[in-house]
Amino acid sequence: MQKPKPFFDKVFYQIYPRSFADSNGDGIGDLRGIISKLDYLAELGIDVIWLSPVYKSPLMDMGYDISDYYSIHPDLGTMDDFDDLIKEAARRDIRIVMDLVVNHTSDQHPWFIASKDKNSKYRDYYIYRKGKKNGRKPPNNWTSMFTGPAWSRNEGDDEYYLHLYSKQQPDLNWHNEAVVEEVEKILRFYLDKGVYGFRCDVINQIYKESLEDGKGHSFSGRGSEHYLGVEGNHKMLRRLYDDVFSHYDCVVIGETYQVSKECGKRYLENHELDMFFQFDTANCDKIKSLPVFAKRFKPSLLRDAFYSWQTAVSWNANYLENHDQRRSISRFGSMQFHKESGKALGMLLLTLRGTPFIYQGEEIGMTDLPIGDPDKSQDVSCRLVSGIMKRFHFPRKLRYKCCHNINRDNSRSPMQWDKGVSAGFSTSKDTWIQVNENYLAGINVYDESLDPDSIYNFYKRLTYLRHRDEVLSYGEIYPIKVHSELIAFQRVYLGRRRLVLINLTPKRMAIDRHLILSGAKLLLSSASSPSYEHGLLEPYEADIFTLE
Repeated sequence: MQKPKPFFDKVFYQIYPRSFADSNGDGIGDLRGIISKLDYLAELGIDVIWLSPVYKSPLMDMGYDISDYYSIHPDLGTMDDFDDLIKEAARRDIRIVMDLVVNHTSDQHPWFIASKDKNSKYRDYYIYRKGKKNGRKPPNNWTSMFTGPAWSRNEGDDEYYLHLYSKQQPDLNWHNEAVVEEVEKILRFYLDKGVYGFRCDVINQIYKESLEDGKGHSFSGRGSEHYLGVEGNHKMLRRLYDDVFSHYDCVVIGETYQVSKECGKRYLENHELDMFFQFDTANCDKIKSLPVFAKRFKPSLLRDAFYSWQTAVSWNANYLENHDQRRSISRFGSMQFHKESGKALGMLLLTLRGTPFIYQGEEIGMTDLPIGDPDKSQDVSCRLVSGIMKRFHFPRKLRYKCCHNINRDNSRSPMQWDKGVSAGFSTSKDTWIQVNENYLAGINVYDESLDPDSIYNFYKRLTYLRHRDEVLSYGEIYPIKVHSELIAFQRVYLGRRRLVLINLTPKRMAIDRHLILSGAKLLLSSASSPSYEHGLLEPYEADIFTLE
């Protein structure tokens, strides 16, 4: 049995700062807004806040294009505000994890601006290469994760620079010792301020092992075999641990696109990461080679994706939605059974083995943002995909549907606090991104706080149970497959057992009564009148039992 680590019993909560709470009425969420909601988060049972990027940025990719790692974006506040956030959160026993984006910078970062000069020392901070055919073609055939070529020509000379994302996000050169030292300096700066750790953006892509042509014909990510989880990547992460992280009380979380289970094991066993986000669960309802196309959802898709990772690695970072994914009720639940499916999904998230990450608004059942023309989206990747589909003459209806499947605006709409102006997010009617109008139908914190049977109050019961039950915090997991669509598993710790049963369908489900052993005691149910004693689970019913 793995020895428990300090973060094993913690509940994490991701905040997308621009959309959480606006303190000054400009229609943009900010750090002071977050401070004003810390009591809410403490009452919800949150131990750690993960902040999406708050650094200075041109916002081409909404903060994942950083122009100054040592400054806070003026829209969000000041460094003094950030220091106050750390201090005020600590007063409530809440710690702060920052987003770390070091695969690339903004093209407005002083390093990149200086790198345009071939004679500058900063030239080698990035990856420049001569083009092929007298500079008319890029150095290789790699494609960006946002589609299109992964190379752009530098103004004024015959070389191209690499960008795995947009051309405004040039990749850093991790072969350069000076770059690694700069990153370590950034880490120490924030850890010394009292930050608890980092969620490391696309961290398994930082090291480019070679620049040879990629295989296949992918619109996005061609060439990834030369950088995804390569040996140099492991060495860099282990170095950051040895040089920096091992000297602090901190947690390191990796975003690891297309990570293999073997690679994931190595991240954990070799002290490279404490936990990581895999994408198999997030992409379970997508066609692998063409993620803009969605499959018809079945609970077994989500269940089997989770089970494969739950049993493969020692610890997981579990999530159902985040700033890059659609809302989970809109994907895996039901608007007809909004409350029921929201609670069932919450039960799944908070009872799996691993650290649960709740995304802002998930605890009240926020849903996808109704979006029209994808060309008007705030999401740069959505606009790029829409442009490609138009060039290939996809029908308008299909283009809109496909872009909705990947549009990151879906989860970035403002937090819905009450039925006031802009859902209580801001005193301004003009918010940086539109508010989902269903806050008027009761999907908001205030209304749900008054309803004992709400998704919000169920999440509070779940976090309470999670904190006080060592079996849920530390126990091993044993999946049970007894029905094509039933989600069932046991958690076991020091001889104590819990049984979780979840019906993630809109129909009653018959279950084998032998699953619920004699002497089983119901700890918590999402249903007001559970039917398990009759061998049934109601639509979207989720129950947890003690089998002691």
